[in-house]
Formats: sequence, C-alpha cells, structure tokens
Amino acid sequence: MELVFVTNNPNKLNEIQSLVSHDIAIKSLKDISFHDEIDETELTLEGNALLKARHIHSKFGLDCFADDTGLEIEALNGAPGVFSARYAGAECIAQDNINKVLYELKDNKNRVARFITVIALIINDEEFIFKGECVGEITINQSGKDGFGYDPIFLPNGSKLTFAEMDKEAKGKISHRGMAVKKLINFLMKNVL
Repeated sequence: MELVFVTNNPNKLNEIQSLVSHDIAIKSLKDISFHDEIDETELTLEGNALLKARHIHSKFGLDCFADDTGLEIEALNGAPGVFSARYAGAECIAQDNINKVLYELKDNKNRVARFITVIALIINDEEFIFKGECVGEITINQSGKDGFGYDPIFLPNGSKLTFAEMDKEAKGKISHRGMAVKKLINFLMKNVL
C-alpha cells in the first residue's frame, strides 16, 4: 500500500521510513509534486495534524497521514508545546529554539519535559488519530550530533543518552514519534493490509 506523509521535513521522513513495514510505501509531498507550506494555524497538535492531512486528502484524494509534535516543559507551563517548531520566532532555526529553552530554564531545577507526537491518518475517507509520548528532562548542555529539533537537549527517562546521541533505531524504540508510528502501523496491519 502507498501512503503520503504530509511533511517537507526530510528528517521526519527518514525517521518514519525507518520505522514502517516494507508493506507500506511512504511517499513524500515532493513525490506528489506538492511544494507549498501548509500553515499550522490550530492551537493543538491534533488540530494541526488533522489540518495538514485534510488539506492533502482534499486536494489529491490520496490516503495520507500528517503529524505534529510538541515539546512540553513543566517549568515553562507546557511551553513551547504546539509552537515548538517556531518557539524563537517565525523564521527561527532549531538552534534558536534550543537556545531560547536553555536560557529560559537557566538555573531552574525542574527540567521535566515530555515530547508528544500526534498522527492524523486519513484512509478510505475516514480519519484516525494516534498519539505517542516520551517523558524525560531537558539537559543543561547540548549533547550529540544526530537527530533534529530539540534532540540535543532531551534526555529520555531511563537513558544516559540524549535523542541526538542515539542512532535512529534506538531512538525509534522509545521516542514519541516511534510510539505514535507503532500505533499507526498496528492499526494498518489489523485493518488495511
């Protein structure tokens, strides 16, 4: 089967492709010649995931899924949350976001955080939601070169490595996105494939 993953983020695409079964061919937006940005205007992760999936489904009539991910930091009252990708401003890069989080936490002893991914699947004109979560803490310093986004400062519970220090396989077993994708795959295996 073929599914379109509604993303322009090559890191997300690679991560998802490494997690899915070989029975599922993942196409990118580039593969279907869609190069526009879809504005994430909703105030929840679920809302943004559905918005993106609905946009592509209505435009192309293709089975597709979209995700939205947020980092929620307890000491920052759940920020950056749904604004994680643009926490330091509309034109920011990942390093800007990391710098802002580290600055705002400074000497704060409470560094508890959680990553949440919500996947919205539209298949056979029906909508389904899958959620994954990973609890951990924000490190004091950045560590690691792999991964993307906030990975260099996120230390999952029970690990001595940040997400950025893990290889894709190790990260995929415990990450928020990995958990949500497992739920997606289990659903597809039981109901579609």
